[in-house]
This record gives sequence, C-alpha cells and structure tokens, in this order.
Amino acid sequence: MKLKILLVAIGVPVFLLYLSGCSKNNAVQLSGGATCDTTNVKYSTQVLPILQNNCYRCHQGPGASSGIDFSNYADFKGWSESGYVVGDITSAPDFTPMPYGGPPLSTCEINTIVAWIHQGMQNN
Repeated sequence: MKLKILLVAIGVPVFLLYLSGCSKNNAVQLSGGATCDTTNVKYSTQVLPILQNNCYRCHQGPGASSGIDFSNYADFKGWSESGYVVGDITSAPDFTPMPYGGPPLSTCEINTIVAWIHQGMQNN
C-alpha cells in the first residue's frame, strides 16, 4: 500500500512536469521562432506563395491538370468556394489528397488557406 502511495506521489508531479514541457512557447522555439498567423490572411503574400510552391507545377495555365488552373485569383476563388480546395488539401473522404504525389501541405499552410476562405477570400 505504501508503495502505491509513493508511486502516485512521485508519478503525478513527474507527469505534470512532463506536460508543462509541451507549451506553446516551446513549440515556437523549436520551430525557429516561426509562427502561423492566420488572423488577417492576405492572398498576395500568404496564399499565393503556397500555391506557387505546391500547386502550380500541375495547376497552372492552359494545360493545367484536370483543367484546374490556380494561376489566377478568380479561378482559385471559385474552386475554394466549391469546397474542392479544402477537401483536397485536408485529405477529406471522397477527395483526392493534394498535392498529388507530393508531401501534404503543412498544418500552417492548410490553416492559412482555410482562414483566407473563412475571411471572405479577398484578393488582397
């Protein structure tokens, strides 16, 4: 009985100490100070670079894969309004995970695009 009490007395503080090490500040420090600010997402400075780096190799110009061209704002906005973009980048059921054949977008990239959509898909 004393052994159980001793294990609990030692185990609980150790566990709480372990959990306190997983703070947001540590996550920011581990990422090199980078944060994912999605409070006021701008198409030109936040969304467009994600598209250029991850989508344009297949979805740009007249020969775009499946006829889906993200190289202009109006078309990307249309695909975003339809739910297609979020479904694909989040690998939702019945959607094709994108980027096709490549690594998935980072959580920050996904959250940036989703935030831009929720914030009205402005061309800013």
